[in-house]
This record gives sequence, C-alpha cells and structure tokens, in this order.
Amino acid sequence: MNTPHADFLGQCFACQSTVRYSASGPWFRSTLRCPRCDSVVRERAVAAKVITLLPTWRELAIHEVAPASRAFALRLQAECPGYVASHWFPSETRGATIKGYRNENIEDQSFENDRFDCVISLDVTEHIFRPDAAYREVFRTLRPGGYYIHTFPIEKRQAEAVIDRARLLQNGTVEHLVAKPEYHGNPIDLGGSLVTKNYGYDIGQQIAEWTPFDVEISRFWDRTRGLIGAYTEVVVCRKPGG
Repeated sequence: MNTPHADFLGQCFACQSTVRYSASGPWFRSTLRCPRCDSVVRERAVAAKVITLLPTWRELAIHEVAPASRAFALRLQAECPGYVASHWFPSETRGATIKGYRNENIEDQSFENDRFDCVISLDVTEHIFRPDAAYREVFRTLRPGGYYIHTFPIEKRQAEAVIDRARLLQNGTVEHLVAKPEYHGNPIDLGGSLVTKNYGYDIGQQIAEWTPFDVEISRFWDRTRGLIGAYTEVVVCRKPGG
C-alpha cells in the first residue's frame, strides 16, 4: 500500500535541484511535484533514465511525443539543439508546425529512417489504438543503438500484455468496450484523451514481439530521486546495433 504522507529531501533530475518533496494523501504519481519545476514522478523518472543512459543528451537528436510544457521538456527545449517536440493535430498536414509543435501521429510518422538517438513519451501509449504500429514507427525512426524511453500505466493485477478498452472502427468511429470510458488530461485538448488499452505484466515480451527492441522495465521506490508511488514504471526499449 502507498504511504499516506510524504515529506523528505530528494534530487529532481528534471531540473537538477535538491528540493523538499511533500504530499498529503496516497496518490503520489500526480501530487508529489517538484516545488521548483513542477515535475511529477514520471517526468523525473524519465529524466533520470535519459541522463543516466545518455550523458551526452545535449548533443543528441531527441524526439518527444506529446510533451507537457514544463519540467524536463522545457530543459530539453532550452539545452538540446536537436530536440523536436510533436503533438498530433489530425486535421492538419503531417510534418507541419502547428502551435509550435511538429504535427506527427506516433502510429504513422513523417520522419525519415534512423533520425533520432532517443525518443521520449510520457503516458501516451495507453491512448493509442495501434501500439504495435507506434512501436514499429519509433523503431524505424531511431538510429541503431537508440533508445525509446517512455511511461504508461502497467496494471499490477493483470498478466495479459494488452486488454482493449476501445477500438477504432473502419468508419472512423470509436467502439467502447467497457461500461465507463476513462479519459486522462491532454496538454492540447481540454476534452482529454481516451484510454484505449490496459497494459499488464507481459507487455515487455509483447513489445519485443511487435518490434525487435531489447526491452527493460524499471520500477522505483526511491526517495533520493523523488520517485515513489504507484505506476512508477519506466519502459526502456533499445534498438540493437550502434
């Protein structure tokens, strides 16, 4: 069970600060924020992985899918000249710049092959209809040896890799497969993003079957880095070679 209260000093990898973390209540995933950069747990966890695995990240080509305008995304934008941020605007031209973002559908991207050293996404995978296509596209756009560092909720009571909550029909309408559809926050749409999939324990193997990534899934309970709470997993996919 989650601890009902948090109050401790820790390091924030998103802004490279030592801060005092505090939260009342058990849902640390959203409420345990850095008081300096406003990062949530998953943003700090991804930042820690990027900085650890890719210490020369400022010199690399990095694509972030659907970032919020805060925390590590702002640092990447300011310090990494090769950083590209994308959001998906379905009615606009793929590859165009819309509201300061490159317009890209993660399932069908316009980037050339072997473009990036690293791709990042935070809680995007549970909102897409074809995760197999998304992983193939990320694999295609990564250079050999490149990393896809990302998060999405992994259900601890679910063994199956993927359970559908909604599917997209050929006529473009959405068929809901659960009694109560669930929506999460979306930085560019106040209506939120529909949860289309639940992912479980076997998702690591499933990713490797969709695309020949080497897959590592890390889970944290780490006060030193401000990483505690439910759904702290970071999924790291590495494209062989390089």
